[in-house]
Amino acid sequence: MQRKTFIRHGLACALALAGLSVLPATALAQSYPSKPVRVIIPFPPGGTLDTVGRQLAQKLSEQMGQPFVVENRAGGNGTIGADAVAKSPADGYTLLFNASTLTTSTLLLKTPPYDAAKDFQPIALVAKAPLAVSINKNLPIKDIKELLAYAKANPGKLSFAIGSNASAGHLSTELLKRAGGVSYLTVPYKGSGPAYQDLIGGQIDGFVDPILGSMQYYKGGMLKMIAVTSKARVPTLPEVPTVGETIPGYEFYSWYGLWGPAKLPMDMARRLNEEVNKALATDMRDRLVQQGLLLEPGSIDDFARFQREDTARSMKIIADGGIRGE
Repeated sequence: MQRKTFIRHGLACALALAGLSVLPATALAQSYPSKPVRVIIPFPPGGTLDTVGRQLAQKLSEQMGQPFVVENRAGGNGTIGADAVAKSPADGYTLLFNASTLTTSTLLLKTPPYDAAKDFQPIALVAKAPLAVSINKNLPIKDIKELLAYAKANPGKLSFAIGSNASAGHLSTELLKRAGGVSYLTVPYKGSGPAYQDLIGGQIDGFVDPILGSMQYYKGGMLKMIAVTSKARVPTLPEVPTVGETIPGYEFYSWYGLWGPAKLPMDMARRLNEEVNKALATDMRDRLVQQGLLLEPGSIDDFARFQREDTARSMKIIADGGIRGE
């Protein structure tokens, strides 16, 4: 009898201890954050990534009661800032807001500073960004069909800007070239700003970049937007056809997400995922949609699966196109 009582007492103690081991993590997630959170954006201020990241940081600050402070740490095609997050304490106070470049830029490096699949904890997919195919306004081209015809009739004459190596714009430009069966020169630039300046000035013929980046120039009549890369036309630009209307099956996006270091506690990651999805249900949603972005809130697992699938597709484009690092 004493032995049974001892066993029951032992089981009760074990269960109590197990409960204690779980409670601190849950309590930590609920009390998080208790101080300001750094959100590192690994590119300069002013681009689409920075614009969306700052909107999200503002919403998270309002919802979670602590400042989410954006820190732009540019360089190395996004690898410097991302590497800083990968090597930060996994305590939830240093996060990464980045584009799909996170998973592609290191594919072209001989000795990448991190493994995008292993050194980060996916938190949430924030937005997908259809790209705009923009050309100099003086070119005698009004749509993708005419672009392909012009390229075939003038081999080697057309030039397209590349904002950053292995970016969504770069891969989309390469895919357009191969899917359309044409050839044109690609010219690397250090960011979208200089590329737009040369596109408007006539030094370059075309540029594929997120819609938000080209919208102001298109609305101002400074360039032609001849297509978007989404599956369906963008509601705010109903007059602009999709590439897929000319090249069936063509579809491409840049996308933006939130990550933490690899060992970020899952309770904390889930809390952040919930808060991001909550932010995407506020007026922020309307602002992002007006900027041409697509919102598909989901779980951490949804985001991780999407990242794996998109990385595999990007790897194929890089391999098929023989794209190499700069």
